[in-house]
Amino acid sequence: MPVEPQILKRRETARTRLFRVEELLLRFSNGAERIYERLCHPSHGAVLIVPMLDDDTVLLVKEYGAGVESYHLGLPKGARNVGEDRLLAANRELMEEVGYGAHHLEFLKTLTLSPGYMGHDIDVILAQNLYEQRLPGDEPEPLEVVPWSLRDLSSLVARDDFTEGRSLAALYLVRDLLAR
Repeated sequence: MPVEPQILKRRETARTRLFRVEELLLRFSNGAERIYERLCHPSHGAVLIVPMLDDDTVLLVKEYGAGVESYHLGLPKGARNVGEDRLLAANRELMEEVGYGAHHLEFLKTLTLSPGYMGHDIDVILAQNLYEQRLPGDEPEPLEVVPWSLRDLSSLVARDDFTEGRSLAALYLVRDLLAR
């Protein structure tokens, strides 16, 4: 295994309501030094929920993505509140975005997004044995809930409005887990 680089200097270069940008001066084991910039990890974490209505039907949401400037399909997700357990956060987000709660919640895996320059990660949570329950959320408009068969993931992947990599990875994780 390579030796991790030494952080010689760390400096915040920008901060917004949502993001903090940091510059790192790194020295690698071969003596090379480089400056890296990164988006820092949010302090409380986030959850991505795979809500299974039954053994084959997952509930997706369609919402506006400012990063891609269009509506897209994906799994419900959201930030954890201060001190909030990831399973409680997943159930809360599920109620806010999909209108269901889950009797069974299971942590599956933590996924990263662009680890070369982002410190963001998200906990994938499987939600099963759903029941109707809605909580008010922070979305600016109601989200469209779209049921989808796990047997038809190839059609979902082919859609132009399904591009979010974390949702894709989580769906394959759950499909393979449930097939066992």
